[in-house]
Amino acid sequence: MFQKNVLLKNYTTFKIGGPARYFFEAKNKAEIIKAIKEAQRLKIPIFILGGGSKILFKDSGFPGLVLRIISESLGKLVVDSLKNGLTGLEWAVGIPGTLAGAVHNNSGAFGHSISESIKSVETININNLKIKKYSNKQCQFAYRESIFKNNNEVILKVELKKLKKGQRQKSLAMMKEYLARRRERIPILPSAGSIFKNPKPLAAGELIEKCGLKGKAIGGAKISEEHANIFVNFNQAHAKDVVALINLVKKQVQKKFGINLEEEIIRV
Repeated sequence: MFQKNVLLKNYTTFKIGGPARYFFEAKNKAEIIKAIKEAQRLKIPIFILGGGSKILFKDSGFPGLVLRIISESLGKLVVDSLKNGLTGLEWAVGIPGTLAGAVHNNSGAFGHSISESIKSVETININNLKIKKYSNKQCQFAYRESIFKNNNEVILKVELKKLKKGQRQKSLAMMKEYLARRRERIPILPSAGSIFKNPKPLAAGELIEKCGLKGKAIGGAKISEEHANIFVNFNQAHAKDVVALINLVKKQVQKKFGINLEEEIIRV
């Protein structure tokens, strides 16, 4: 049922991470429940993985079960909405990962976030296998936050608010503009996207750049020259390289501006 010693770097956009002791890909609720029960029988920890776009796994890997949920990608949702003449999700074009992962992190860009489009979320509790349905308000969405970051539940189903009818050509033009803006600042090398949350109204990338750290490299990891809040894996980076860069940035920004940067990525 479970695969053993699967390299996690192959399942994250950062391309970093050692082996999972056990690994399983679930396509539906029945497979998720089966995998959770087996992990409980083995008395091992579980980590839920989606598209792997905001994850930094340790070089030593994960000592339990990494349960990868095969779910709708955010990109496919955006394309499908365009095909059906619906508007409201144009801002999400080009963002990697799954819809469930976007809900978990309340992903966003260009002044928007996925919470704007969520009606309800259905989950299953890893501890007792109980199914629960959350309204938008109960999800406790905040900037890059949701209740799902702390409640040990797997997102099974996401119900969207009714998207408005729009003009297809207008939506397409908006998406092209957003993609062009993303390409200007998002590096092509493997990364996890933004490393730190923006300490609003400031931008973390600007603070890092003002500390003279743009382009700074440790091992195989480097602070991107396109966007200082994105670290790239330019030469077979290890997790320890990224962590060293994170610690350096935090120290320098605190020293220069008195600001404690908060990480947006999840370290496992």
